Amino acid sequence: MTPLTPSARKTFQPPVAQRHLKTEVAHCVGGVISPLLSNVALSVLDEHIVEHGQAKAQPWVRERRRRHGLPNYRIVRYADDFVVLVAGTRQHTEALREQVAAVLATVGLRLSQEKTTICHIDEGFVFLGWRIQRHQQRGSTRRYVYTYPSRKALAAVKAKVRAITGQTTNQPLQVVLHRLNWVLRGWATYFRHGASAKTFAYLDAFTWRRVIRWLCCKHQHTGWRSICRRWLPGWRPTEGSITLFDPGTIAIRRYRYRGAAIPTPWAEGPGSAG
Repeated sequence: MTPLTPSARKTFQPPVAQRHLKTEVAHCVGGVISPLLSNVALSVLDEHIVEHGQAKAQPWVRERRRRHGLPNYRIVRYADDFVVLVAGTRQHTEALREQVAAVLATVGLRLSQEKTTICHIDEGFVFLGWRIQRHQQRGSTRRYVYTYPSRKALAAVKAKVRAITGQTTNQPLQVVLHRLNWVLRGWATYFRHGASAKTFAYLDAFTWRRVIRWLCCKHQHTGWRSICRRWLPGWRPTEGSITLFDPGTIAIRRYRYRGAAIPTPWAEGPGSAG
């Protein structure tokens, strides 16, 4: 262990009050404190929605606004990512975007021009890794809103699988399977609340091929029958007590609307729903 030399020691950091505030905030982006600061800053947007009666508006209020040609909207927010759902025309949506930009400007924030888009629900949009789109149900004339894992999210997990199975073959299969299972289980658990069955089956087939390719590269002088007999019992790559995780075994649990049972900061009393 090499001791720190005087030139390698960190310089003394002055208190936050004596440093540049913008630099201090920039360093925390992506860290643990970043979502907290985002929620604090964007609370002005939540308060604006409440003041205009769109957070807890009664059905008859929304119906009256609809008859008068006024838009109804709701906001769905997670940290600094949010979606505003507008029941109205595109002109209403563009006007609301300017209104949101004006509200954020009061706290020194601005909308990202690259990430801010206006689209119809039939076209679909991506939010928090989900592809959200309305289309006709197969075998029926009804139209529903479906949520799928986005292509970008699928490409990201495939890149992780490639990175794990594309490294050196000196490591044992047990280590490779352990790392793959950790990635696959976490990804599938996050996306289990949507129409993800086909995506899970595709990801499992992709990972299985990558592991087989890794095994063949590691044991180049071993026949295919010997590889199947030793490492593919039940056609699943296995080493000891660790077997390649199948994302398809994750039960799909579609999200149930619980808007009337979720407490909000604007609840009328303790335990009452917003």
